[in-house]
Amino acid sequence: MLLNQENLQMFAHHKGGGSSANGRDSAGRRLGTKVADGQALTAGSIIYRQRGTHIYPGVNVKRGNDDTLFALSDGVVKFERKGRDKRQVSVYSREQYDQILAAK
Repeated sequence: MLLNQENLQMFAHHKGGGSSANGRDSAGRRLGTKVADGQALTAGSIIYRQRGTHIYPGVNVKRGNDDTLFALSDGVVKFERKGRDKRQVSVYSREQYDQILAAK
């Protein structure tokens, strides 16, 4: 009798929003360029934070254990090409930097 009175339809169970299982995220790691091309800096200053070597160290620049690039001497930052498909960053004195710009 009950089946004749109503047309019941049964669905599979499905959990709702999933707020307790999905609600976490990590903070950004603040990677990327810390100084611009042509900007003056002091020795030990961080130039570029990265994971892996997106940019390679050039003149007066070293790579730290976490792939961070930092300056070895006071000077001016210059982002350059390294071959056809790689990039590097160097630190030159103000005089050297002006000569590089004048040569272009």
